[in-house]
Amino acid sequence: MRMDDTRMETQAEERNLNEILMVRREKLEKLRQEGMDPFEITRYDVSHRAREIIDNFDTMEGQTVSIAGRIITKRVMGKASFAHILDSSGQIQIFVRVNEVGDEQYQRFKSFDIGDIIGLTGIVFRTRMGEISVKVQDMLLLAKSLYPLPEKWHGLKDPDLRYRHRYTDLIVNPDVRRTFEIRSKIIRSIRNYLDERGYLEVETPILHTTAGGAAARPFITHHNTLGIDMYLRIATELHLKRLIIGGFDKVYEIGRIFRNEGMSVKHNPEFTSIEIYKAYGDYYDMMELTEDMIVSVAKEVLGTTRIEYQGVEIDLTPPWRRMTMIEAVKEYTGLDFSSISTGEEARKAAQKVGVSIDKDATWGRALNEVFEEKVEEHLIQPIFIKDYPIEVSPLAKKIKDDPRLTYRFEVFITGREMGNAFSELNDPVDQRERFMEQARQRAAGDEEAHMMDEDFIHALEIGMPPTGGLGIGIDRLVMLLTDSYSIRDVILFPTMRPRE
Repeated sequence: MRMDDTRMETQAEERNLNEILMVRREKLEKLRQEGMDPFEITRYDVSHRAREIIDNFDTMEGQTVSIAGRIITKRVMGKASFAHILDSSGQIQIFVRVNEVGDEQYQRFKSFDIGDIIGLTGIVFRTRMGEISVKVQDMLLLAKSLYPLPEKWHGLKDPDLRYRHRYTDLIVNPDVRRTFEIRSKIIRSIRNYLDERGYLEVETPILHTTAGGAAARPFITHHNTLGIDMYLRIATELHLKRLIIGGFDKVYEIGRIFRNEGMSVKHNPEFTSIEIYKAYGDYYDMMELTEDMIVSVAKEVLGTTRIEYQGVEIDLTPPWRRMTMIEAVKEYTGLDFSSISTGEEARKAAQKVGVSIDKDATWGRALNEVFEEKVEEHLIQPIFIKDYPIEVSPLAKKIKDDPRLTYRFEVFITGREMGNAFSELNDPVDQRERFMEQARQRAAGDEEAHMMDEDFIHALEIGMPPTGGLGIGIDRLVMLLTDSYSIRDVILFPTMRPRE
């Protein structure tokens, strides 16, 4: 199509839309003049939802019901008309006949638009075509839709419009609604799982005076009364550990996390995580909990441990594979970092397999870089990768026999990190040294390096028992269990660049 043709088509669409908007507003004004302003109605008694009627038709046939919802289709035929209305449970057909509702109300129904919200009472029956329906006896316009829905059912396909206008997306794309219903069930299942095992759900601050608990760039705000800058939390970790120090044995928090970072199919600046801490446990306890909890949730919500994600079958059946990072790098690149002892050797090895690396990178950073660039994408089936370098694990305990590494694991599914866990560092002297090293990196320009947190050091000096801790990205887990390609598909209102 030529550019001129495209411009003309766009202009025609805009004129058509403007005409529709004008007509709908004229209809609203007419209703107001007649004393029937739908926006003055404050409530409507609903006795049943669409799905309830359809699922229980055998016992409900012939009963009078009161339902409400949005008109999504409409077919006017002389003295009898059909429409479908959509409520929170689904859609149901309604049958409107002039002999039942009277000429005045029938004419009013004919003036209703797709998108209008109505309430009605009627009798449950099945049409000659076999569709379960409600024969309308009385109806009322509850809200006038002044802006048209997309022309066709399933008409909203543009991802940008879908995310910006999620309210419309939920109306016209039933699969989107189901995704968020499943999301709610997943979170409920996680809560039930942990509550039944004695974990206490808690809430910790979102505004922090020090951004800590993760390697991430924070959002900064300012508290006027205190006259200080504060940070939206980048993790719940350090406050939850304070609760372990305070005497709680098992705690968890499901909450919003904020990281001032790029956006992609895997990242949104505002996301949901769960962090779980168990006193007197370690990262092996967290492995068992991660595996069992995800399997339990999949069984409860989906009824299976075999799922499909973007055309690939994922088998969540336990036990999941376990490997050290060194073993994984060796399997997928041939590099054996256990036989490499210096940073210089490690940098050369990384460059040999095509990984660009900083000239000052240590052995541990080189190992981590090779893993991230050459291994992660291959980790499709559930797998625990454990024993991470100390440089990238400032809050995890050192491995006694190899202090270059820590008792840390990440769980990967579909090539994506789904969770991160430690045997938590509880030595305040070691923790201070690691924070100081992070501070040096921050001073050198690393905005994601951890800040010094003197209060957390003080808390550790009070004494924290051996502890296992785990964090799981709720959004990524929902993506997996709903076969959603992008994180924006599982966040109701993802972050969007404002339109100019």
